[in-house]
Amino acid sequence: MLHSMRLSAVLVCAVLAGCAQTAPDLKTFGDDPHAMQLMPAGQATCLATSSGQNDHGAAATNAMRSAAGLPPVSPNPVLARVAAQHACDMAQRGRMTHIGSRTAGPGPRVKAAGYAPSVTAENIAAGPFSQERVLAEWNASDGHRANILIPQVRDYGIGQAIGPDGKTRFWAAVYAAPK
Repeated sequence: MLHSMRLSAVLVCAVLAGCAQTAPDLKTFGDDPHAMQLMPAGQATCLATSSGQNDHGAAATNAMRSAAGLPPVSPNPVLARVAAQHACDMAQRGRMTHIGSRTAGPGPRVKAAGYAPSVTAENIAAGPFSQERVLAEWNASDGHRANILIPQVRDYGIGQAIGPDGKTRFWAAVYAAPK
């Protein structure tokens, strides 16, 4: 689902839900019907996720999960690194997509990092907003909330990067459970 207040305000997309295109200048690419080219590719600012940022994201996720009677997730540094790398990849390409430059989705990225998942999901977003805002948007969106509320999920990681325009933040959150 594309939850769009305006292109410049919020663009979010969930791996388990379809996205609708609402802005006329968005383009869809390749095998990812959710891909959106937001700006030309260029040099991005890639950021490592701090343990505090990952803990904060897990706490917001756990508030939703607790309200639904689900067990909490644990902040996972491997998943945070995978999320940050994917956010960086999206930012460098100026493209919001679940498909990476070298991977078909979050599952292969998580496996390549040495995490053996039984389930993997991903929320992504791009826009000029903080971690607090992106977490609130995901919690308010049916498709994103579906990922947050996957009963089997046990681990969590979040990452961000700043696009070539210097102001658009690309976000990725990875939800997974080990085998």
